[in-house]
Amino acid sequence: MRCFYGVGVVDSWCFHGVGTVESRCFCGPAVPVVRANFDVVIAGAGIVGAACALELTRAGLSVAIADPAFPGAGATAAGMGHVVVMQDSEPQFRLTSWSRQLWQALAPELPAEAEYSPCGTLWVAADEEELAAAHRLRDDAAARGLSAELLDPAGLAEAEPQLRPGLSGGLLIPQDAVVYAPAVARWMIRSAVAQGAVFRPGVAVESMRDGRAKLSDWTAWSAGALINAAGMAAARLTRGLPIQPRKGHLVITDRAPGFLRHQVVELGYTKSVQALASDSVAFNLSPRPTGQVLIGSSRQSGVDTEAVDRPILEAMLRRAFSFMPALRELSAIRCWTGLRAATPDKLPLIGPHPELAGVWIAAGHEGLGITTALGTARLLAAHLTGRVPEIPAEPYLPARRAVMGGELNDE
Repeated sequence: MRCFYGVGVVDSWCFHGVGTVESRCFCGPAVPVVRANFDVVIAGAGIVGAACALELTRAGLSVAIADPAFPGAGATAAGMGHVVVMQDSEPQFRLTSWSRQLWQALAPELPAEAEYSPCGTLWVAADEEELAAAHRLRDDAAARGLSAELLDPAGLAEAEPQLRPGLSGGLLIPQDAVVYAPAVARWMIRSAVAQGAVFRPGVAVESMRDGRAKLSDWTAWSAGALINAAGMAAARLTRGLPIQPRKGHLVITDRAPGFLRHQVVELGYTKSVQALASDSVAFNLSPRPTGQVLIGSSRQSGVDTEAVDRPILEAMLRRAFSFMPALRELSAIRCWTGLRAATPDKLPLIGPHPELAGVWIAAGHEGLGITTALGTARLLAAHLTGRVPEIPAEPYLPARRAVMGGELNDE
């Protein structure tokens, strides 16, 4: 049997991972789709593109999505699944906190395989300087109406018994969560298609301008709005976007039920994130409902190869072992990498392209694409439907001064 979008099906399984029942692919209806005119065309079915597809379909727009692989591939498959509030800047706080609220509202709809878990984030202070930073973060959170709890060394050990002794304390953000983003992206695409959207897996958008998206299979779609949500490929699709790769490594362990209770991150992590021009590693763990532990994180700026870098991987693991020595006793079953799409001011590009009429950007989310996917989709939907956005849109516009080091164009 074959999926009606041209992707082969063998033994009743669709290659792009959306799933089949009785040899019928969920990503399309039981008849070939020949429609070529839509309200919106989206390039990319990672978590951001998939969220845009679902939000815009639910808003009543006709939507078509194409991805060179399958839903939830690329950086989405290489993320740790954090849904976290970050406070490095006011725009970052607004987008992440609002997006976390949207995740909380969406959680009851998510399928079990999404593995949404409101486990909270535990920020670990290694010394008195970092503990002082934890106090400031707690005060900032309280001023913004967020729950945050300071932990002394005894409270830290009780929250996560596997952490080494001698740490100064921590800050618990109880409403943060983790989610298995590839499964969420698949569910979002299935849901959008069930409401009339068209999805083309295994097909890339090769160009988008003048209301027309040219596809890699020599076909084309027309739409009033063309959304570039192609992750690291966004800068190739719309040349001139100020996006650079930041490579990251991940390790996943065998099952160890009860080993880890929260997302656990060192407070020095923010220094790693902010170091745009240098390689860095930081202690960053995420629990899976299976009992497995995801170990991160690393950042390499300007590196666009996905091969595992052994020295970086070893440095990352040494950092993790220095905070949680018992990790050495677990078996690592896989390591892999991904490329985050980063912008100069660490904020995503969300909104209309300043020079290409009808082209919209939803890219450059770096390490917060999973967290901010729902907020990104909601902001774009507000733009496209004429609604007033729920948070100010200006800090994320592609035309903002902070990212306009040169002209944006597609020539």
